[in-house]
Amino acid sequence: MRLFLKWFFFLFIVSGIAQNGGSHLNDSIFFEYKGELDKAIAEGNTYKIAEKFVQLGDYYHSVEINTQAIEQYNQALSVLNKDFSELQARIKNKIGLSYINLKNYLKSREYLNESINISKKKKLKEQLALAESLLGTTYEKEGNYLKALEHQNKSLKLYTEAKDRLGIAIVNENIGSIYEDLEQFEKALRFFTISNTIFSELNHKGRINVLNNLGDVYRKTRDYEKAMMFTNRALKLAELFEDRHQLESAHKDLAKTYALMGDYQSAYDHRVIYEQLQEEGFYSQNFKQLNTLQTIFDTRQKESEIALLKQENKVSQAKQNMLIFGVFLFILLSGISFFFYNRKRKESAKIQAYEQKLLKLELDRKAIEEKKLQDEIMLKTASLSKYSLNMAQKNKMIAETSSTLQNLASRSSMDPVPKIKSLAKELDKSLSEEQEWEEFMSFFQEIRPQFIKELSKRATAKLSSTELRLAMLLRLNLSSKEIAAILRVTPDSVRVARYRLRRKLPIEPKQELVNFMLQF
Repeated sequence: MRLFLKWFFFLFIVSGIAQNGGSHLNDSIFFEYKGELDKAIAEGNTYKIAEKFVQLGDYYHSVEINTQAIEQYNQALSVLNKDFSELQARIKNKIGLSYINLKNYLKSREYLNESINISKKKKLKEQLALAESLLGTTYEKEGNYLKALEHQNKSLKLYTEAKDRLGIAIVNENIGSIYEDLEQFEKALRFFTISNTIFSELNHKGRINVLNNLGDVYRKTRDYEKAMMFTNRALKLAELFEDRHQLESAHKDLAKTYALMGDYQSAYDHRVIYEQLQEEGFYSQNFKQLNTLQTIFDTRQKESEIALLKQENKVSQAKQNMLIFGVFLFILLSGISFFFYNRKRKESAKIQAYEQKLLKLELDRKAIEEKKLQDEIMLKTASLSKYSLNMAQKNKMIAETSSTLQNLASRSSMDPVPKIKSLAKELDKSLSEEQEWEEFMSFFQEIRPQFIKELSKRATAKLSSTELRLAMLLRLNLSSKEIAAILRVTPDSVRVARYRLRRKLPIEPKQELVNFMLQF
């Protein structure tokens, strides 16, 4: 009686999903792919026809109707010739994976070995690596772990040579699972950790399953604290990626861990959530499969009926059959909208609140970064001004030292005179060196990278290097006296230089030259 009620409830749920719009999406995808296949057949392009059969097969595979997927993949193989080796190997790998899902491992190995032979002959490393990994999976499922490790290691070597990080991550996880089955937990942890690191760097959702595996291993080795840590990480990622299957696994593992720790209330809570998710997933997946099978049935029935009508002109009978089927389908799919409406609305509200929270966090982060950048610019500007004043002070000191030494040399005829004159010449030489200006230019461009470019663009005539130096010092808001000390000229020379610079710039008569520079 309970089983009957459960199936009745399932049929009631399924009946409403079509009314809620879920079926329309699947139908539209199916009819889009079917239309593309018909168009390719009409064009007669062999490779395109095969690709469209593969596309339909992938669609069936996504809703776990593996028998139909295999049928489409074999249709693709039937139209290909030996010139399309890469596509043939890829299709055979897909068929091998579908047979794994159907637990027909012998048949899976038949196609995978064919893919391996093609890939070796044509040097298709990517397909060869995938085939070896899938072959290892078939042996793992049968408990032949030595064979499984042999093929997974071959796959890992190929992915490593190709520098395919995603492939490396997947195979490391596969090898870790084998060692976990063998209860060699230390090795399992090593391979799971490598896989987790790569998935994390790639920001790939495959990391969720690896985190669940790490939690399993730590639970089996009675390190419950680490088990909880990794399983909770998996739970949060599964919620972020909205992965129902991984959510089920995480809650199930948490229930086991809490039970082993003696926290039976928490274990019960997670077990209830797991069973709810499992039941929802069961109904959702069965609906998808039922809807897809119904679509296939409808399509084939319509095609058959069209052919029959053309041959026997039985239009009235066909309409009657379609009407009967439509009534039956309407009864079967009539009740789900009300059941899912409130849940869908609540989930949408939660998602919207979560997105708003994420947006606020992002805006706060950008505001902090902008303030930090402004503080850094102010600090560097102050440092540059200080650097300019230090350079002016140094020039003044060197000039005074040179003058003093020359005076001493002129008043004395002692032996040190030549040496003092030589020292004065060296000081003069250091004053003329451009090294400090190069450092100043580098420092200035780090703070104001667009200043020289924008100023030159606005100038009405080409600016000399001396005028550019004067412009940079004015941009730092230095006085004429400070600029004269830095450039080793008189304040009058600075005033003349400012006048010449002003003539080359589009400045209003009453506008200050310094204020013009501060615009950039």
